[in-house]
Amino acid sequence: MKLNEISDKEGATKSRKRVGRGIGSGSGKTGGRGVKGQKSRSGVAIKGFEGGQMPLYRRLPKRGFTNIFANDYNEVSIARLQTAIDAKKLDEKKVIDTAALIAAGVIRRAKDGVRLLSDGELKAKVTLEIAGASKAAIAKVEKAGGTIKLAEAAASAE
Repeated sequence: MKLNEISDKEGATKSRKRVGRGIGSGSGKTGGRGVKGQKSRSGVAIKGFEGGQMPLYRRLPKRGFTNIFANDYNEVSIARLQTAIDAKKLDEKKVIDTAALIAAGVIRRAKDGVRLLSDGELKAKVTLEIAGASKAAIAKVEKAGGTIKLAEAAASAE
């Protein structure tokens, strides 16, 4: 057997349908597009159009909104924190804040602050200065002997 003798099995590939090649081909004249009208032409864009009737997406009421004042936090899990400490990228004896997390490569850029989430286990005794944390995350950090200072609590107290 030579490379130039290799081919697919008989019937494995099907030749493409040549559309619009004469009436005898079975798909000539209109080329499988039915008869005249907008859909038989090229460049048809009538996805939501309902023939002049008010379209469904305009009949339904609007709901919800996007709060332009909402804070966008960097979400960091306890597991990610512990991984960085194990890899000696974070020093558990120093205060861990946004700048330390960026330097360690845990987060890429500072948004409106860091929020700690509780998935994973924490073995290290750490001191954190962050914008927010879930109740379960705070409990896990305190169980490991660490402390969390929330920046938002200090800001709202003033």
